[in-house]
Amino acid sequence: MIRIGVTSVFVDDQAKAEAFYTDVLGFQVKDKVSLGEYDWLTLVSPADVDGIQLLLEPDQHPAAKAYKTALSAEGIPVIVFTVDDLDAEYRRLLDRGVFFTQAPAPMGPVSTAVFDDTCGNLIQLMAPVTP
Repeated sequence: MIRIGVTSVFVDDQAKAEAFYTDVLGFQVKDKVSLGEYDWLTLVSPADVDGIQLLLEPDQHPAAKAYKTALSAEGIPVIVFTVDDLDAEYRRLLDRGVFFTQAPAPMGPVSTAVFDDTCGNLIQLMAPVTP
């Protein structure tokens, strides 16, 4: 059986990304291994420390920069994070200074919101709509 173990987002600065994703969003570092100029830097949700890891991957390759720029220009998120209560998470992140490009909005069976991760990416939050 194939499972997702690690997924990634390209970031313009690993230290800045680590601070934002841990201090603001609440992820925790799983692995941080120096590979010279950059690190193998993965994060996990504290609610699932053995779950899928998020790799904060340097965007130094020209294709990565072009990919990020194109998606951001079109307003397309690079990844979706799920939350239990979108309105509460939206308010929590607003209080922490996070800039949202889309406030919570119903999208069929889910509600979504989109924010800027300060590292060149748009990130979507998603929660099931409760009746």
